[in-house]
Amino acid sequence: MKAEPLLNERHQLDAVSFVELRIWRVPKPVKGSAHDLKYALAYIVDSVCVLRYDNEAGKGDHRHIGEVETAYAFTTPAVLLADFWKDVDQWKPT
Repeated sequence: MKAEPLLNERHQLDAVSFVELRIWRVPKPVKGSAHDLKYALAYIVDSVCVLRYDNEAGKGDHRHIGEVETAYAFTTPAVLLADFWKDVDQWKPT
């Protein structure tokens, strides 16, 4: 079984920012993760990725907020997306 795309979306938020949401079901967990999903969620502002959630092989579930990388406790895709959008809302200027 190859990776099965579950979500592949791009949302333009304004003239200079957008989010990309990509989630796949994979045949076996990515090294460092305990679930069968591979994901990359990114918030781009002025061509710079300012927020990213991903589970790159070997690093497991984590997020990048600016230059800081921290572990992320993955539970479900719905919670992942909710957490990501919450961080996007906190990052966006008011």
